Amino acid sequence: MASRYGLEIRAATAADAAGLAALFQASGQSIAASDLAERLDSLRLGSGTALIAVEWGPPSGLVVLHWYRSLTAAQPVAQITGLLVGPDERRRGIGRLLLKAASQAARMAGCATLELAASADEESLRAFCARTGFEPAGSLFTRPLRKKG
Repeated sequence: MASRYGLEIRAATAADAAGLAALFQASGQSIAASDLAERLDSLRLGSGTALIAVEWGPPSGLVVLHWYRSLTAAQPVAQITGLLVGPDERRRGIGRLLLKAASQAARMAGCATLELAASADEESLRAFCARTGFEPAGSLFTRPLRKKG
């Protein structure tokens, strides 16, 4: 999709799952490669995409994007539900390149608005949002759909 100084931004596939598992692990999250492969395939078949930044080895960044229809908007809305850059790869512009690629994918899907979900405790992500033109718009609440236990 996009390339800059040997860095390529492209759609993630199930073949990238092991590298993505390592990226998540480096960021303090443990997700099995087999689970990631299955989820990437499901995402590709639905209304969304996962884009990765790849230089010479495993992925150094990931953006996950979904789009949906709303009764209050004439065009679909795109939402970034995941943005991750490896701890050793930060402050190199990879997040901005991923955001640019996600914006292009959203426009190609017919979207007019891009949202990014960032919780209050993700201060560095909230600062990134402010630096890249996002404005606060309400808050997000979640709840499980099934009872635990």
